[in-house]
Amino acid sequence: MTRNIAILLFETVEVLDFAGPLEVFASVNTVLEANPPFNVYTVAETAGPIRAANPLTIVPDYTIDTCPPPDILIIPGGSGSRKAAKSERLIAWVKAQDQRTEFTLSVCTGTRVLAAAGILDGLQATTHFGSLDELAANNPTITVLRDVRYVDNGHVVTSAGVSAGIDMAFHMVQRLLGEDVARQTARYIEYDYWQPG
Repeated sequence: MTRNIAILLFETVEVLDFAGPLEVFASVNTVLEANPPFNVYTVAETAGPIRAANPLTIVPDYTIDTCPPPDILIIPGGSGSRKAAKSERLIAWVKAQDQRTEFTLSVCTGTRVLAAAGILDGLQATTHFGSLDELAANNPTITVLRDVRYVDNGHVVTSAGVSAGIDMAFHMVQRLLGEDVARQTARYIEYDYWQPG
């Protein structure tokens, strides 16, 4: 089974928030090149280049109207997550995808989008350390966890900021394909920090 992994992009998205998990999942395909398990692609609300943070310009593969149905949806963070969380069209799309995805993930302040969609209601979650208080204050039904790299609720998984999204991606590789594949992939990209959990 090949799983579709959609990574949402928006203006001023944090680069490593989306590029870190993208690299992990795409590298699994290299490690398992005889039978690649993931179709990884980027998606945005509208067509055209996206100006990410730091700065970097990316051209998304699809729009939310044209992308293949995702099995796994990843919402990165960045300053643009505030605006993304206020887009009724985008939030409606995220809600609809979450109802059919196997997993919905967020990195850093991507939690703003998931919270706006009601996906984190009643769950535990984490986010960038600088936004923990904001997440807790604006969403009293969410149990905000501090000093953790990621929080796995089963269907919904959230990670702390920036590089923590890489750890979350490896955690998902371990869940889906086993520890050996996760270790091989970590070795392939020379990532020495992931610990099985």
